[in-house]
Amino acid sequence: MPERVAFFDARSFEREPFDRENSGRGHDLVYFEPRLTVKTAKLAAGFRVVCCFVNDRLDAPTLQTLCAGGTKLVALRCAGYNQVDLAAATALGLLVVRVPEYSPHAIAEHTLALVLSLDRKLHRAYARVREMNFSLDGLVGFDLHGKTVGIIGTGRIGQAAARIFAGFGCHLLAFDKAPSAELEAEVGAKYVELSELFRAAHIVTLHVPLTPETHHLIDDTALATMRRGVMIINTSRGAIIDSRALIRALKSGQVGSAGLDVYEEEEGIFFENLSDRVLQDDVLARLLTFPNVLITSHQAFLTHEALTRIAQVTLENIAAFEAGAPVNVVRAEEVLRKH
Repeated sequence: MPERVAFFDARSFEREPFDRENSGRGHDLVYFEPRLTVKTAKLAAGFRVVCCFVNDRLDAPTLQTLCAGGTKLVALRCAGYNQVDLAAATALGLLVVRVPEYSPHAIAEHTLALVLSLDRKLHRAYARVREMNFSLDGLVGFDLHGKTVGIIGTGRIGQAAARIFAGFGCHLLAFDKAPSAELEAEVGAKYVELSELFRAAHIVTLHVPLTPETHHLIDDTALATMRRGVMIINTSRGAIIDSRALIRALKSGQVGSAGLDVYEEEEGIFFENLSDRVLQDDVLARLLTFPNVLITSHQAFLTHEALTRIAQVTLENIAAFEAGAPVNVVRAEEVLRKH
């Protein structure tokens, strides 16, 4: 039986692929623009299925409101689940499913876009040329060929990034709890301890989920041990980097440049048009003042292929739930075992 599905934080670019992939399935997809919070959760009353994104807030009070309104399934249309209080969901009998992967290439390629833009100062050159300033002063970059890239996290996204960096002729160092012998053989990546990776890498790129263990993995101590002038790229989760520590390292020159597609306090900022307002986040405002920092608004996933796959897997997850054989379930006890 088709479900009524309440979509929160629904953006125009998501609706077309979901409506297209839902053709023939017959679900009633109801799109709500607000993010899911305890204040907006009542909109889902009467919906057995709620579909959420990365910046929806699924804390215990929100989940309680959803449960009271009849919700049985929380379908995350993303891979990350750090925004969900899984213990509360389990206690309430709410099933949580996710999209484990959609397009690792989309995020890996955006990682490279940030690297190349920062290295060759493309963001600065673009603005300069539009003002008829054709000077090359201050635009000197470096060859990627022969540089050492440290890849933290070698799941599907990290592996896709490793293959791209290998194509540029980079030396690859990697860190992961579960090293991949296949990746070592394929691209010559060498698995090392974090301390060695930090010391040697010209570029450090992050591809790990946000867990208590990885929260502020990149802090003052980690930054101090890195090669002076290191480039840091984060297309994973914002809170893996201590933003204030990053600012201190940028000011001192310890960090030469940073490319951030995510930010630890992005909720309520990213995905919104705030162009007619004063930015209230002082830390983000400070980061935006650095000419060697490039920030994008959590768009690494934003390709046609990724959006299509997200819609397909999300709807397949809902169908599996209807059939009584749920897949891609996130369980609190499994998360605890992994971390």
